[in-house]
Amino acid sequence: MRILDRYILLRYLRSVLFAMFILIPIAVVIDVSEKVDKFLRHDDLGILEIIQDYYVNFIIYYGNTFLPLATFLACIMFTSKLASNTEVIAINSANISFTRFLRPYFIGATILAIIALYMNHFVVPKGNNTKYNFEQTYLKRKKENNTYVKNFNLQLNDSAKVFIKNFSLQNNKGYNFSYTEFNGTKVKYKLVSDNVTWDEVNENFILGKYRERFVLNDRDSISDGQSKKQPLDFTPEDLITSGHKSMEMTSIDLYNFIKKSERRGVKNLNEYYVELYQRTSLPISAYVLTLIAVSLASRKKRGGIGINLAIGVALMFIYVFFMKVAKVLGSAPGSNPLFMAWLPNIIFSIVAMYLYIKEKKQG
Repeated sequence: MRILDRYILLRYLRSVLFAMFILIPIAVVIDVSEKVDKFLRHDDLGILEIIQDYYVNFIIYYGNTFLPLATFLACIMFTSKLASNTEVIAINSANISFTRFLRPYFIGATILAIIALYMNHFVVPKGNNTKYNFEQTYLKRKKENNTYVKNFNLQLNDSAKVFIKNFSLQNNKGYNFSYTEFNGTKVKYKLVSDNVTWDEVNENFILGKYRERFVLNDRDSISDGQSKKQPLDFTPEDLITSGHKSMEMTSIDLYNFIKKSERRGVKNLNEYYVELYQRTSLPISAYVLTLIAVSLASRKKRGGIGINLAIGVALMFIYVFFMKVAKVLGSAPGSNPLFMAWLPNIIFSIVAMYLYIKEKKQG
């Protein structure tokens, strides 16, 4: 690696770290100011627990979220400073092409993308789980907790279905339970109960006041009882089908959950697919945003760093807007979640290539 490459790469990475050290403390201070009164409501909540269970994971989550923004803004500021100090002119005078000039930037983008990929797929979901449990325990009101499920249908396999009228995830108890097995389109076995309780120790369900019916070729066999242990291929966690759950699973667990849900006949899993795909598309955006930033800022402009920074901030807001819209549209039934997750990168890649070709011709 040449001296120039090391110089640009180190300045690039230092600029990103500097931007992160500015953005993250601001986010922490704003969050503390909003939640300090809720922390003080709990006498049993210590400052060490707040830091370990909440703010460490808060920093991990938002640090990973801010990384593309920090990369983009840092790249614009650093490259604009190079241009204003006529260092870029000196580099061009040494017959170094614009493509060659980009190499240390892309090495830096690769380092950041690898870190972000690992964090997105494995570290951040585990932190989200701890952070979510902390929020549910100390920051959310009881009525805000998503602990009650109504009219839940679940297809366990091609021939078995479960229905629960209502179920409390807080005490693991539900009412009006039914389990049905089919032979083609005909019912061959049905089990109903007035109440159902999840036994965490033995990992099975306990049915109260149950009635079961076997449909035979020439007759039906009916029996009942007060209590029955029934192992089933699902747990109360499977009753949660949206919201925070996808953000709390590592990518391997999320992929397995999606495939398991598809086998069970769950209709719309696009929200989970978008979450899975964006864990890759967001880190890869480091390449696209870096190319845009260098192409915009590598020439000295009349407005200096300020005009480049203003353009960069505007583009960043547009990118974030596209990312949020793509997530909402990708989660809708009938949409293509893979395409929608990558749509912001596709659009900005076109912009990046246009700016790159334009700058290369001018160089």
